[in-house]
Parts: sequence; structure tokens; C-alpha cells
Amino acid sequence: MEDLMNIDVYELLGIPPTAEERMIKKAYRKKALTCHPDKNPDNPQAASLFLQLSKALELLLDKIQRSAYDKLYNAKKAAKIRHQELDSRRKKLKEDLEIKERLAQFDKTGCRTQEQKLSEEIERLRKEGSQQLKEEMESLRQQVYNEKFLKSSTEEVNDKSPYRLRIRWKSEKNDSCNGGYDNEKLLQLFSKYGSIAVLIVSHKKGGSALLEFERGESALKAYQLEKGSPENPLKLSWLNGGSPEPKSCEGVTHFKNNVDSDKFPSAKLSETKPIFPSMNNSYDIREKRNFKSTGEEGDFEAFVFAKLREAEDRKKKPDQT
Repeated sequence: MEDLMNIDVYELLGIPPTAEERMIKKAYRKKALTCHPDKNPDNPQAASLFLQLSKALELLLDKIQRSAYDKLYNAKKAAKIRHQELDSRRKKLKEDLEIKERLAQFDKTGCRTQEQKLSEEIERLRKEGSQQLKEEMESLRQQVYNEKFLKSSTEEVNDKSPYRLRIRWKSEKNDSCNGGYDNEKLLQLFSKYGSIAVLIVSHKKGGSALLEFERGESALKAYQLEKGSPENPLKLSWLNGGSPEPKSCEGVTHFKNNVDSDKFPSAKLSETKPIFPSMNNSYDIREKRNFKSTGEEGDFEAFVFAKLREAEDRKKKPDQT
């Protein structure tokens, strides 16, 4: 894989970057027949080329590997175009400089020598090239930072609220009905247990939603009782991975989990408020902002979890000061 990252596999197979699986296999068979080691016993390069073709076929037929390769391929292609444009501008500047130099030879009143003017112009061109290189490096650094931030958000988020549930159900990949559940359907099912603070249905990952109640007893009742449609039952789990249990059967006032109520005031049932107070009812995240994936590399739940962690941190800061 690492060796193929340094070559153009599309050029190697003689196909465009948009080629589909059928075209890729056809091009591989055609190329492989011409360089098969058995047909070229006197050509020491035939075996190496045949191996490269086999690896290229394996890479392009694997969707994940091809996606990673295409990102690098497109980045190199864009960088090559930028370098060509930069070389073109430098060539134009050099031509202009030569014209100015020839004209300056007739200027006998100038104080500076032609060598000085040429040196100054060359220095100016060098600085211009350095600035563009600096901008390219800064752009790359920012891209790497964004990818690391998204990865960090996915790995480090550990939500502590006992009122939040993850809802899952079966949903085919291309099912436009999302297994029969949408924002309105889920709101209808869960609102009977109590006031809902947040309801977020994932439109990127089918069969998934996040739910937060305003009261702990509402969350526990929903967790214990709600099964959804018999044709496609719901599976509920706690976001913090714990198993909250009530101390009395009649009402829920305490939870057994790993939340320290002194450090996390939001974990106290009597004082709990929604993380997002402006969300009085169900909330479809696509209506609030246009969510996009990075890749480099992120997904829907990682984005939501990161926002929940930021909100929790903002609530903790006033208590620590």
C-alpha cells in the first residue's frame, strides 16, 4: 500500500480516476497479459511490473483503501497544478525582469547598477515563493489539526448525564423510511414518559438517535418500558454505559452510576436542566446547522458527543471559580 502511494495507479492501469470496478478488472487483465513473467522470461522488470499491477488491482477494489488513495492522489494533483501556476508566474516575472534589464541599459542617469537591480528582483521573487510555500504548509497544518480534533472528540467524549439514552433499531442502508422511525414517531413514543429536552435522529447513520429527558424518572421509565413497534423493536442503552437503578419502585430520585454530583452539578435530579435550554421539544440537527463529515477524517455521534462535552465543561467552570 505504501509503495503504491508514490505512483499513479490509474496511469499504471491506463484508466481514468472515475473508473468503475468492471473497467478496472478489464484494464488489469489486459496489462497483466502483456507483462506476465511466464511470457517474459528474459525481462527482469516483468515480474516487478506484474506485482505492481496486482497490488494496484487490490487497492482499487477495496473501497476504504481506494478512498484513502484518492484523497492523496487528488491532493498531489492539486499541488502539482499550483506549482505549475507558480512556475508560470515566475517565468512571466523573469521575462518582465529581462525586459526591464534591457531597457535599463539605456538609462545612464540611474544610481543603481544593473547587477543591483537584478539582485533585488531575484530577492523579491524568492520572498514571494517563500510566502506561497508558507501558506501551503499552514493549510496542511490546519487540515491535520482538524482531523486530530475530530478523532480526539470521538475517543475522549464520555458523557455523564443519567438522563440521556441511545436509541437503536434495524434500518437498511438505503431505506428512505429509516426502519419506520423518524423524529415525529420517536417524539410520539417517548413524550408520554415525561418532558423531552433533546431528541436527535441521525440522518447519516440510519437506525440511531439520541434522547435526553428533563427528569431522571422519565428516562428510567422509558428505558424499562418502551419497546417501540413489534415489527421493528427499539433497543435502548445509557450513553454513560452504566445501569441506573431506582432506590424505590414508586418514584426515581437517585441513580447508581459513576457520576460525582459534587463535581458535576448537572447530575443532581432536582437541579438538572437540559444541556441546550433553547431546545424545548424535539430537535433535528439538520435544521440547526449543516453537519459534514472530515474524514480525514468523523461521524454524526462523534460530533454530538463533542458538543455535549463542551456544554458540560462550560457548566463546570463557574462552580470551580
